[in-house]
Amino acid sequence: MHILSFEQVCQRGQARGKRVFIRADLNVPLDDQGRITEDTRVRASVPAVRMALDAGAAVMLTSHLGRPTEGEFKPSDSLAPVAQRLGDLLGRPVRLVADWVDGGFELHPGEVVLLENCRLNKGEKKNDAELSRKMASLCDIYVNDAFGTAHRAEATTYGIAQYAPVACAGPLLAAEIDAIHRALAQPARPLVAIVAGSKVSTKLTILQSLSDKVDGLIVGGGIANTFMLAAGLPIGKSLAEPDLVEDARRVIDKMKARGAEVPIPEDVVVAREFSASAEAVVKPASEVAADELILDIGPRTAARLGARLKAAGTIVWNGPVGVFEFDAFSHGTETLARAIADSQGFSIAGGGDTLAAIAKYGLAERIGYISTGGGAFLEVLEGKTLPAFEILERRSREQGGTG
Repeated sequence: MHILSFEQVCQRGQARGKRVFIRADLNVPLDDQGRITEDTRVRASVPAVRMALDAGAAVMLTSHLGRPTEGEFKPSDSLAPVAQRLGDLLGRPVRLVADWVDGGFELHPGEVVLLENCRLNKGEKKNDAELSRKMASLCDIYVNDAFGTAHRAEATTYGIAQYAPVACAGPLLAAEIDAIHRALAQPARPLVAIVAGSKVSTKLTILQSLSDKVDGLIVGGGIANTFMLAAGLPIGKSLAEPDLVEDARRVIDKMKARGAEVPIPEDVVVAREFSASAEAVVKPASEVAADELILDIGPRTAARLGARLKAAGTIVWNGPVGVFEFDAFSHGTETLARAIADSQGFSIAGGGDTLAAIAKYGLAERIGYISTGGGAFLEVLEGKTLPAFEILERRSREQGGTG
């Protein structure tokens, strides 16, 4: 994938004195008083803004926040708390501009303005061409730095990139592209993927796509239960999708034909109820009783999979393998997480529960790359070309400047 980066634009001196429009992901959680409760995304947006300021540009940036109704402003939809926090981080005032689509606001090199919640603009979600052209006319350089929205073709993520004089990827998006390419396009072997979650149906296309690429496919959670059914093992009253057993079997058979493997648990941790206080019992996977729930992989399985992960050249991780929120059923996820952290291979992890597990065990610094993209990360694993990547790659070819 060849996409022009904003860093390249700045290095060439092309941003000096120019108006730079950054599409960031500033969709942060707010409490009932409108205060930011977790500012990771605001802090993550700072490098792109500093890069633009250091290059001598005038900077405007925008983001969505929540799920507002287009054309109907409510105070709870405002990016005002974000403007305040961004200003604190940058050490300079960040002015919030409302009703900005038609321009009319002053902006000079060295200044930063935050353009109010982009999803308030009519036509944003439908990628309206007229809206996109108006936004493109506000800037000399468009920078997409919002991987979390890269799977959506909206006016600020796709349309504006079509019409802006220059369109490129910001440092966050460029890092995601590099990590994804390293993990999936040119992986060091063996390539091992962990795909876990409650349902096969939500991740069937991911499993099918990865089964063509990976050397080992570790399944966990409810997904593993469906694969255990496919392998002829009892699962008691565990969450599973019996109607997808044949799909699971096809994934197993496809992997086997390639000399690859979907390792099935040999031991599991069960309980008679889904509760943090439930008694956890370790038993062979072949001995799960009819009234038992599988809530984690067992220690033998965890040790075997952990050894495999430590020896991997590349690891893609999406989802915990057990109910890690309950301490009695967290050991499998913790064992695999620590094995990934100890691996000399390159690791990329994504998905909300995965990030929560990484945070719980304090392993963020030891994971190769942590993707914050959520749905965008899953679509990449499915083998889809994300709209934001597609338009930036096309514009890069037109501009004659690639990475």
